This record gives sequence, C-alpha cells and structure tokens, in this order.
Amino acid sequence: MPGAAVQPVRRRDRRGRGPRGPLMPATMPAYRTRAERFDDLVLDAVERLERRWARQLDGTEFAVEDVPPSNPAPWERGGVPLGRYFPADAGLPARIVVYRRPVEARAHDPLDLADLVRDVVVEQVAHMLGRSPEDVDPGYDAGD
Repeated sequence: MPGAAVQPVRRRDRRGRGPRGPLMPATMPAYRTRAERFDDLVLDAVERLERRWARQLDGTEFAVEDVPPSNPAPWERGGVPLGRYFPADAGLPARIVVYRRPVEARAHDPLDLADLVRDVVVEQVAHMLGRSPEDVDPGYDAGD
C-alpha cells in the first residue's frame, strides 16, 4: 500500500542476542516435560482400550489433571484418588480424569508408572462400563 510505513523485521531480541533456540535438543530425554510424558502414557492406555471398546468409549473424554479437588466424592473413602469417572450429565459427555501427581507419587520407576497409569485408566473405564477391570483388560492384574 503506498504511503504505509513498513516495519522492519526484527531478527534479534531487545538485547541483541538473536532468536533463542530450544534449551534441549529434541533427541534428549528431557526435551519433553514430565507432564507431557504422563499425558502420553494416558493416551497409550486409552488407545489400547479403544481397540476393544471403541463403541462403548465413543464420545468419552479423557483428561489429566495435576491433583484431585480437595472435596472427595461421596463414594471415596480415605486416601487420595488416582482417577475419577464423571458420568455424562446435562449435555456433557462422560469424562474420565487421571490425577498425575498422586499417580506419580505411587510409582517406583518409569515402568511402574506406565503400569499404574494403565491400571487407573482400566479401573475407571470398568467403572463406567459396569464391568470388572479384568473384563475390560485381560492384562489387568489387581495384585500389583
């Protein structure tokens, strides 16, 4: 447009250092945050269950929250919940929430964390479907 002032393209930040790059290369394990890795574990567990229960899980939302709310549900006694199932209500879809910090606190190592996340997701899906966790996932082992 004639007469319009053209803004120069800034190639450096205000201190003259230039654009900042990522702190870690994408190939390093620390590139992804702990929360992002936890989200991936939940997605893996959900994908595994969706292969068998796709129709029943259709429309169900899965979420990760850091900690559960401080007010426990009426059916929860003692301890901190690792996950919760919220039935569909008033136009809202059914929702399963996994609480990251309580789950991480109970895991001994990354392999144990993956197993625990899978167990929590299976237990909540079982609650939603009105089935036992063993029916939902034959690999589920309550003895862990």
